[in-house]
Amino acid sequence: MPLGWPQWLLAVLLGLIVGSFLNVLIHRLPRMLEVAWEADHAAWLLAQQDVPGHRATHQTAQRFDLWLPASHCPACNTPLRWFENIPLLGYLWLRGRCAHCQARISPRYPLVELSSAALAAYCAWRYGLTWPALAWFFFGAILLSLALIDWATTYLPDSLTLPLLWAGLLAAATGLTGTPLPQAVWGAAIGYASLRLVYEIFLHLTGREGMGHGDFKLDAAIGAWLGWPALLPVLLVASVSGLVVGLMLKFYGRLGEQGQLPFGPFLALGGALGWIMGSNWLLQLLAQAR
Repeated sequence: MPLGWPQWLLAVLLGLIVGSFLNVLIHRLPRMLEVAWEADHAAWLLAQQDVPGHRATHQTAQRFDLWLPASHCPACNTPLRWFENIPLLGYLWLRGRCAHCQARISPRYPLVELSSAALAAYCAWRYGLTWPALAWFFFGAILLSLALIDWATTYLPDSLTLPLLWAGLLAAATGLTGTPLPQAVWGAAIGYASLRLVYEIFLHLTGREGMGHGDFKLDAAIGAWLGWPALLPVLLVASVSGLVVGLMLKFYGRLGEQGQLPFGPFLALGGALGWIMGSNWLLQLLAQAR
């Protein structure tokens, strides 16, 4: 049944609100990981220095997570007023600059909110206001977050890849994705094992790591959502798009010193295309090109 304007409005508003949260997630989660690693390292150093009868004192760090501190300008730390936090409208109201120090606000923030709104609208159009629409919206939102986090930091946090993997298996088991459960299970296993095998071969031949372990888990999660038949097209899209972008960055002198490029954004692109176009779309395209 076609959706009326109230349903479309609800979907877009949901997408904008979730997009605002994704901005917080993308910005803060990598720093949360770094803070945790720094704390673990400091605790290890203190443990190495401990002597009998001596107890080291630990300073309590200021809380930093997805909820605290409140949203603020990263340049001057001025807290944002409530209307400045309204998705998309807040950015337009501020004209892309902090009201206090005039520091430029990254256009990534409204772009993520618009992308999330478009994703929600697409899911509503394709599935209606149903549980499958919500499930696939979750899939797309997490892929978007992982792609942007990996591009900026080369991190693919377990706190996102592993829930995405388990959610895919549970969604297949309950029929939300339409992916048969055996295909989802084999997709997770083959997705992880295939990239792990490439990693081990590259490490053996060169003595260097060609990708991070998060890539294995992301590929496994995509396999859980789309099923094992989608993995070959996903990897082909990821490899070709990564190669093209890498060559462009190298041509313009913007590739890193070690010539490494995060693979996660391209896996996410392959996963998104596999979902939208179907698992066999690339193979059918290649067959028609012969």
